[in-house]
Amino acid sequence: MKEYIQQMIDWIEEHLNEKFSLEDLARYMGYSPYYCSFKFHQVTGISMRRYILLRRLYLSTEDLANQRKILDVALDYHYSSQEAYSRSFKSVFGVSPREFQRHQMPVQSFAKLTIYQSEDGRRMKIAREHEVEQLKKRKIELFDDNVLNILNGQLMYEAFKNKKLMGDSDYAPFNEAMCVNATTSSIFDHAFINTRAAGHRESVENYTNKVIRPLAPLLDKHYDYIVLWFGEDMFCQMNLLTLLAYLEQSQYQGKVFFNSFREDEFKVSQTELTLGIYQSVYEEVLVRHRSPTNELLPVMYQAIELFLEMQKEDHPVIKYISNHKHLPTTELLKRLFEVFPNVGYGDAQYLELIRKVE
Repeated sequence: MKEYIQQMIDWIEEHLNEKFSLEDLARYMGYSPYYCSFKFHQVTGISMRRYILLRRLYLSTEDLANQRKILDVALDYHYSSQEAYSRSFKSVFGVSPREFQRHQMPVQSFAKLTIYQSEDGRRMKIAREHEVEQLKKRKIELFDDNVLNILNGQLMYEAFKNKKLMGDSDYAPFNEAMCVNATTSSIFDHAFINTRAAGHRESVENYTNKVIRPLAPLLDKHYDYIVLWFGEDMFCQMNLLTLLAYLEQSQYQGKVFFNSFREDEFKVSQTELTLGIYQSVYEEVLVRHRSPTNELLPVMYQAIELFLEMQKEDHPVIKYISNHKHLPTTELLKRLFEVFPNVGYGDAQYLELIRKVE
């Protein structure tokens, strides 16, 4: 399968400056559009639409740095207007294209994905080794055996653990989607497990095997440092919030670092976090669905705003699905990934909302 996914990526890269057509890609690959989209997301951990969005916006920063007109850049990357491009640019980089041109700010890079074969099967190479080496130069103490790295999902965990990217430190995945379904004030206890399993429509045993047991290093051992590797969309940030709240509940006394990256590109921004507010934020946001009273990192604040919007019966995604329910599911999924990149949902969450509307 890795060869087919790489062919998809190569085709997408060759057509980044053209209006993307999943149907054209599907014809090239000899599979259905839905199958191509599903397999791409399954293997890479990122939707095809989001990958294209991020690659185009990153490539456009070079045009901006060369002082090209913003309108010309917007049209080159198939935006309907300069305003639409500016909104998309700011949603990813946090600044407008004009601000970027004025100040030549560093941005996170979005490298082309490369699928490769290791002894343990397929893995995705996205300049991880290079970026980790840069981290090592700045924080060598985070590569010792008194450090736990908690990774955003199973694929990332396997890639880090199998290659021992963080030296002698330990690794654990967080295989959850805290942005959907009910939760409890206490985290990772029996009430939490029962509530989350019911929400996901899984047995307690299956949920425990998937989510809790892989977290054994966090639950059973003490570490001087914990490093949390999470992306910047709503999905990832709600997972991050849950782990930070658990560290406060368990009265963790070590240091906590947040390694922020956007989906599957790997330009890491590292921030040391101070515990003390996240349990109350978790209670307010994920348990009671209320706005937080504490000041937060902008990336988490923005994700929470989106999460709270998604709790409404007529939230924008539901409205969009209702207005386009005449479309085939494949086409509707494509549009959802394109229109709502900051949500971070995968196929499973969007399909659940589509079924709800139907």
